[in-house]
Amino acid sequence: MRILRGLALSASLVVLTGCGSIISRTVPGQGHGNQFYPGVQWDIRDTPWRFLTIIDLPLSMVVDTLLLPVDAHHGPYE
Repeated sequence: MRILRGLALSASLVVLTGCGSIISRTVPGQGHGNQFYPGVQWDIRDTPWRFLTIIDLPLSMVVDTLLLPVDAHHGPYE
């Protein structure tokens, strides 16, 4: 039971990893024209889901940092 609980928690964290980064790059209109760190910008907007921002912001920062070369080549996200 303890292993199953740990697996469920790990799966949840993987699913939530970098949500702002993924949404800002894939959903039209969510990047708000931010070329660099669009996931972080998406996370810090005013929203009723602030408790998820605490979890997602550091993860989005890591994903956005890894995707800096892609962002530099792609240009602003609309």
